[in-house]
Amino acid sequence: MNWLNRSWPLIGSLTAQHALLSFAPVLLAMIISLVLGYLLHRTGRFANVLLAATGVVYAIPSIALFVTMPLILGTRILDPINIIVALAVYSTVLLNRSVVDGFRSVPTEAVQAAHAMGFGTIRRVLTVELPLALPVMLSGLRVVVVTNIAMVTVGAVIGMGALGQLFDLGFNSGYVVPILVGIACVMIMALLADGLILLIKNLLLPWSRRVRT
Repeated sequence: MNWLNRSWPLIGSLTAQHALLSFAPVLLAMIISLVLGYLLHRTGRFANVLLAATGVVYAIPSIALFVTMPLILGTRILDPINIIVALAVYSTVLLNRSVVDGFRSVPTEAVQAAHAMGFGTIRRVLTVELPLALPVMLSGLRVVVVTNIAMVTVGAVIGMGALGQLFDLGFNSGYVVPILVGIACVMIMALLADGLILLIKNLLLPWSRRVRT
């Protein structure tokens, strides 16, 4: 308990850093995957081949990607951008499939009705297809956010693991409290983030609560 009482500033700082490293890649991936996923959706069945090809990226071990990212970007080993870019790549790969599946879930009748009413492509996508695809997309987003929160801890290998540094501290000192605190903080952050996305989904898309897959 003495360590915990002395370490609140450290825990707070690492938690804030963990949130930045977890959510910044998701925001980047959302922008990229919405555009890329829609373009993949437009390719029809060929999208499955492209998704399978890009899915190979997720097979790259996260440690290897974190370590090689400074060589690719020309950044310093302790630069947070290494973690952000690496996780953005992983997040985009995962979100691409959710975006494609989301657009595929849009009823053909709704798209045809929008055409009949004279909607242009951009207006149809933004006002008809995207809202109807959001339930599937947000379900995929929940998985990506929770996965990112867990994967940031791996960055401790290169000294940028945020709450993962508590694991290193505990292992190196043989003291279990920092490890337990790190695990608890990561779990709480993941639960809060998942609950927030679910709340946003229910508020923005109330009809999705009545849909059962």
